[in-house]
Amino acid sequence: MTGDRSPIASPIAGEQRHLDRLYQRLDALRAQASQRLAAVKTSRAGGSPQNRSERDAFATLHADRLAQLESVEDRLVFGALTMEDAEVRHIGRIGLQDEDLRPLLTDWRAPAAEPFYQATPNHRLGVARRRHITTAGRRVTAVEDELLDLEAASGVSDAQAVELAGEGALMAALAAGRTGRMNDIVATIQAEQDRIIRSELAGALVVQGGPGTGKTAVALHRAAYLLYTHRERLEASGVLILGPSRIFLRYIDRVLPSLGETGVVATTMAELVPGFVGAAADRPEVAAIKGRPAMADAVRRAVLERQRLPRRDIALPVLGHDLVLRRADVADARKLARASSKPYNLARRVFARELLSRLARQFAEQSGGDLRGGDLDEVAADLRSARDVRTAINLCWMPMTPTRLVEDLYAKPYLLEYCAPQLTPAEREALFRPAGSPWTVSDVPLIDEAAELLGEDDTAAQAERRHAALQQRQDVEYASMVLAGQGGSGMVSPEQLAERFAASGPSLTVAERAGADRSWTYGHIVIDEAQELTPMDWRTLLRRCPTRSLTIVGDAGQTRAPGATGAWDTSLDPALGAGNWRLEELTVNYRTPAAVVAAAQTLARAAGLPVGNDVAARDVRGALMDCPVADPVGEAVALARARLPRGQTGRVAIIASGADLESVRAAVAGGDLASKVAGDSENPLDFPLAVLDAAGVKGLEFDEVIIVDPDAVAASAGTATEFDRRTGAADLYVAMTRPTRRLWLLRPEQV
Repeated sequence: MTGDRSPIASPIAGEQRHLDRLYQRLDALRAQASQRLAAVKTSRAGGSPQNRSERDAFATLHADRLAQLESVEDRLVFGALTMEDAEVRHIGRIGLQDEDLRPLLTDWRAPAAEPFYQATPNHRLGVARRRHITTAGRRVTAVEDELLDLEAASGVSDAQAVELAGEGALMAALAAGRTGRMNDIVATIQAEQDRIIRSELAGALVVQGGPGTGKTAVALHRAAYLLYTHRERLEASGVLILGPSRIFLRYIDRVLPSLGETGVVATTMAELVPGFVGAAADRPEVAAIKGRPAMADAVRRAVLERQRLPRRDIALPVLGHDLVLRRADVADARKLARASSKPYNLARRVFARELLSRLARQFAEQSGGDLRGGDLDEVAADLRSARDVRTAINLCWMPMTPTRLVEDLYAKPYLLEYCAPQLTPAEREALFRPAGSPWTVSDVPLIDEAAELLGEDDTAAQAERRHAALQQRQDVEYASMVLAGQGGSGMVSPEQLAERFAASGPSLTVAERAGADRSWTYGHIVIDEAQELTPMDWRTLLRRCPTRSLTIVGDAGQTRAPGATGAWDTSLDPALGAGNWRLEELTVNYRTPAAVVAAAQTLARAAGLPVGNDVAARDVRGALMDCPVADPVGEAVALARARLPRGQTGRVAIIASGADLESVRAAVAGGDLASKVAGDSENPLDFPLAVLDAAGVKGLEFDEVIIVDPDAVAASAGTATEFDRRTGAADLYVAMTRPTRRLWLLRPEQV
């Protein structure tokens, strides 16, 4: 407890007393938040819109606080610092104070907690002793002390100090069985990781690290740290987490809540545009074409192509008059609309208004009258409702949706040739697909580019406003009936009651609003597996973060996506500008045993992959088993059966490719292992056995990994090009670096 200077005879007993007090305080705060939330929910929803808004805001505040307090139940406290002046600071997931506002627990992100991660015997930062506290539920099970002030530690030699290096908690965490969810590393953050986590908010930070160096965990803890440190700045705009797959996001979904943060948007590139999902995958050569910067220009030209001049004047017999939509008038209106610098669909309003005004003046001249102001506007409104006029204006500047624009680009060869003259005929042929074909992940940046250029579809917006007005009238009529049935007290008007009907929907959080708004800009974006992004992907992401406050996480050696550059400078310099990003490297592999790291790095270097010299933090006896077998598929299934964990923790993965993968799945589904592996609609991480290809395990980890025919996995990307060979090597490199305990390489016996 902070300020407690009395010695503790039994470390575990002393820490247990303090832990009991922390949980008592946590329970009290939970009860308080729950009571306040219940009080707000049961309060009357009447009053002005401002009163209702305040009520919703308080409900959201109390609900968020309650969610935070409930999410930190496990491992609430994990460390303590004894300072040189004998002050004791307990370090935990959140900050807690007693009823008199005296500190009980220091949030791990607070400046006062920084020495817990950064202090060393040579740079003590005022720390005499660092204590790691292990808990199970609400019980202290172990403590481990590091003595940094060796002179003050009577009878402790330098040799003993090395043994007290404080690696016990870290090694225990690494050796623990996997659960199908990533655990936070808040209790075992290492100094190089902590320095990156606490790096300044401004600018683009690249975190490069090989498999197992903890770069994803560092990125998530950095997001939690930034939300804590820059709360006022980020709370209103939110933080976006972009992951490589939905399985990956499920894998990490408990990390931020366990750190006290729930208000982030987590999504994939396939789902980044609200209301649109790129579920399919393109052939590699097609995905590479769609990822080029030239496709942005193709989309821009496709938008301009929709602004058409008629070949000749168009006769429009309307309301008994012979009007003419003159080609020159269309050209003038188009010039005026383009000068407005508005997106296509919004500029169309300027275009249509100008043409209707000119047609209305024709109508006035033919009528022999001098219509002005409101009369001229009324004529223009009548002309707008005329079908022939509407059709003629639409043909010159058609309302357009992003999906329709991109679909036409693919489905109409003549349009693609006009819009993308820089592509070869073979490349344009590769992009062709009929209208109605499934959308792919590679289409998402093009859809987003089109949406940015098109803006809101004015026609749909006007229809929505008309619908809202009609709904309002219906609500007022219904409210009048309700009040009449109650005798009409006169205290509430029908309009006020109707307004309450409309305002009774749920109050959305920042994360919910951001996730539903394509044009939302975030205060910070965390991008995992960023080496896979194409130039078009980067355009899409940077559009969502004008401040360029980014945490970019990845490993150039794992690049496999077609169209990705595989080097940070070639991908980031065009996107951010040379010198506008900074690089930090993680050098210690915490996950993978040393023998496996060595084998994987040897493979990667032989294939020319740009891997670093990560050092394994630990060795595990028998971690690498390279076995020639007669039947790799059958042996893999038998081995998985024997190696499956008996308890609640532990995960085994079989990684295969092509026909081998299908054979493994069939063998598992038809035998006694069927209940141990996920079905088609289930999450593979929820089961002790996962059967996946190399691409599917990216970013994940398992206790043991069984690779069926490693050479086949490396060749699964094809061998037609150097890119295919490097991609195949990257796949095998990723697969080999997934285990925390043991890797089995099952090779076919040579006959």
